[in-house]
Amino acid sequence: MIEQGPNTASTTDVPRRNWAGNVRYAARAFHRPTSTDELRRLVAGSTRLRAVGSGHSFNRFGDTDGDLVSLAGLPTAVEVDRERGQVTVSGAMRYGDLARQLHTQGYALANLASLPHISVAGAVATATHGSGQTHGNLASAAAGLELVTADGDLLRVDRDTDRFAGMVVGLGALGLVTRVTLDVVPAFELRQYVRLDLGREALDEALGSAYSVSVFTDWRTPRLREVWRKQAADQPPPSADWLGTTAAVQPRHPVLGMSPENCTPQLGEPGPWHERLPHFKLGFTPSSGDELQSEYHVPRTAAADALAALDDVAHLIAPVLLVCELRTVAADELWLSPNHRRDSFVVHFTWIDDTAAVLPVVAAVEERLAPFAPRPHWGKVFVTDPAELAARYPHYADFSTLLTDLDPKAKFHTDQLNRYFPR
Repeated sequence: MIEQGPNTASTTDVPRRNWAGNVRYAARAFHRPTSTDELRRLVAGSTRLRAVGSGHSFNRFGDTDGDLVSLAGLPTAVEVDRERGQVTVSGAMRYGDLARQLHTQGYALANLASLPHISVAGAVATATHGSGQTHGNLASAAAGLELVTADGDLLRVDRDTDRFAGMVVGLGALGLVTRVTLDVVPAFELRQYVRLDLGREALDEALGSAYSVSVFTDWRTPRLREVWRKQAADQPPPSADWLGTTAAVQPRHPVLGMSPENCTPQLGEPGPWHERLPHFKLGFTPSSGDELQSEYHVPRTAAADALAALDDVAHLIAPVLLVCELRTVAADELWLSPNHRRDSFVVHFTWIDDTAAVLPVVAAVEERLAPFAPRPHWGKVFVTDPAELAARYPHYADFSTLLTDLDPKAKFHTDQLNRYFPR
């Protein structure tokens, strides 16, 4: 255990709200340490504490009444191990910044989320993902973690560590993750094509047609508005009548009315992986900015039935929706991953920024999806009953035990975490 010392952590540049602005953090103090030792002293001397990354969470899992800590002031690291095919990076680093540095060394990550603005540790802790039926979520690439535990100790774990599969998607509740080791692959190029007006009967084929595919809809008509195909640069472009769609002749933004200038290049222009896999450019406003989000993972084989079930509440969804995105994610073995041991079809809702109007619709969506045992994204808005959610994860009780073992005094717990993992 590290000896406790005076709290000298800087309070500058620590977010007071989440990215969407719907959560004002209730912390009693805000900190931005500049060294690991300073962070360890801070953790050891605190009774309640949480880390905040890019703030791209839409609920209160990360909201504490104790100390809130940004790790963005710690020394940055991008250390490539060519022999192992891995990179070790600072937990607070944004994926977009990491990707640029990796690419200059000839390496890539197998997939990225739609936003490159999110932090590595935060995305891994919540199993954030991109799309592609052969690609796991971002947490599935984690080969090792370094974290400061509740007593201020520095703990390093990897895939050979007992219960590592329970620690990766840790919801920020096991410690403050200072460094993450990720698998890498050789750098590659992609082209992005947008196709318009897809019939639902062709959805399954569309989702499996390229390296990464996202389908956007507005729930105002049965047909699906757009297909964003991120395909290998040497793959032939889609045919003129591909799956009965038409080609977009100018760049698009997923949210109607927003500038496509914010989006990564389309129209088949080849480019490096990190400038095509995200939907949005690093230096520009991602998504719409003023919004809420919800997301549900159901078995991949249930895609058509899940959409049909939601048709009954389409009249509720459409008035409060900015856009809905449909994606796929491959199965993994991580205990709290929404993709645990099942290939997933993912229904993502970007809502208007009106919590009172959105929450009843979220409840209606969850009721319609209930027969498919949906697993919500941990960082989005959801109202799932804790007992129902626990039943959808085979290792839910194991994770609860892990929480108690690593944080016996519940230092990293929050009110919302207590709702789902009571202490």
